[in-house]
Amino acid sequence: MQQEEIESLSEQIAKHISEQIISGELVEGERIQELRIAKELDVSRGSVREALLLLERTHLIQIFPRRGAIVSEMSAQQVRALFDSCAMLSGQIVQRIAETWRQHEAEQFQKLMEQIQEECRHGHTEKFYDLIFQYLARQQEMVANPYLMNFYQELLPSVRRSYFLTLNTSRRELQESFELFKLVSDAILIRKSQQATLFMDDFCRHLRNLVLESLTRMKQIELAWARRSRR
Repeated sequence: MQQEEIESLSEQIAKHISEQIISGELVEGERIQELRIAKELDVSRGSVREALLLLERTHLIQIFPRRGAIVSEMSAQQVRALFDSCAMLSGQIVQRIAETWRQHEAEQFQKLMEQIQEECRHGHTEKFYDLIFQYLARQQEMVANPYLMNFYQELLPSVRRSYFLTLNTSRRELQESFELFKLVSDAILIRKSQQATLFMDDFCRHLRNLVLESLTRMKQIELAWARRSRR
């Protein structure tokens, strides 16, 4: 019982730190200060260290001997690798959903699509993508592959960190994302599993391109500020 409570606390701490990284409060290359986190949350440093080990699996941080935990870099190369992996895993998930859904699950999925469309209509970028990726993460029963689902869930925080950069993209781009995922949805509901996989790849590629564009703009702004500060 006590061990379960410790693990639960560590997961909560890991989530707290991950939200700081995703939102940009902790930036790439920044060292995670264990003592600050422990004081901030009123927990032991041992619990923080356990949380950091959990967080390392999500690729948001790297842990180095004598240096401690450092927020992972987000480069264009890493974004491409991330979405290659995301497309592969999510493609397998939607393929299994298309092959195995039952009537009540199809009805739930159609309600989800209504929610997604509503978030798109209001321009709520983060909620829009959260609904899609979190839905896929919850489909353990239909997918029936715990290894695949574990890999996918460990990737999600990094995916979320990446699309957090796209919050200022246009409504038109968000609408295009919706239309691409609608193709995935339609293929799932007519049990065209291979088509669903291909359309999911298109959806991930579109989001990857939005992230890369946002990342380029962010790096350009950072460079401009650095040059200005040297004058």
